[in-house]
Amino acid sequence: MASFNCFVLAFVMALSFANIDVVVAARHLLQLPQLPPMPTLPTTTLPPLPTIPNLPWPSIPALPRAGALPPLPTMPGLPTLASVPRATLPPLPSMPTIPTAIPSIPFLSPPPSPSTP
Repeated sequence: MASFNCFVLAFVMALSFANIDVVVAARHLLQLPQLPPMPTLPTTTLPPLPTIPNLPWPSIPALPRAGALPPLPTMPGLPTLASVPRATLPPLPSMPTIPTAIPSIPFLSPPPSPSTP
């Protein structure tokens, strides 16, 4: 959310700096001397638009009615497939069990220290 606020702030600042240039340009245009009036140009009349001829509409043939259609042919029966012997799968092996008891680690005693004579 903070990056969005920074983006909005940067956008507003960019618009305000761009607006300063527009204000300076507008003031400069207002301080220019008055321009001479534009001369009047002769007006011309346009020729009338041509008329579009009415073209004849083509006649659409009548569609046949649903009662006039012949009945649909019957589909022949599908042949029966020969029976395929089913394959028997071997039984699944049993999963090994994980021991739950943690064996104890034997404590090894340090070696005896050498005796000094």
